[in-house]
Amino acid sequence: MAAATTPVIPEKPHKTSPSGPVPFDFSEPPVIEGFNPLPRIKDETFKEKFIRKTKENPFVPIGCLGTAGALIYGLRAFHQGKTRQSQLLMRGRIFAQGFTVVAIIFGVFATAVKPKQ
Repeated sequence: MAAATTPVIPEKPHKTSPSGPVPFDFSEPPVIEGFNPLPRIKDETFKEKFIRKTKENPFVPIGCLGTAGALIYGLRAFHQGKTRQSQLLMRGRIFAQGFTVVAIIFGVFATAVKPKQ
């Protein structure tokens, strides 16, 4: 029987780094022409972000509280059997939800129009 031999593959010389610019340097963030990232001063906590956003557009939290209040009182009135009051409070909830949506849309447009600093 013939002995099995493994084929000999010639070794390729290792290439050194190219002399030209490297297309991607993974140790650095990518450079995007026309994009200047804003430096982060610090990370905000939930409370700090909530206060900042409330100062920017105070009508959204007011609308949310109005919606939640009308819903809670409307459900309570429905549970107590006061159908007329429950119906009025559910209509008030719809109004408060609409107010909140309009406040959000207004805030988005105001932010878009606001000049960049």
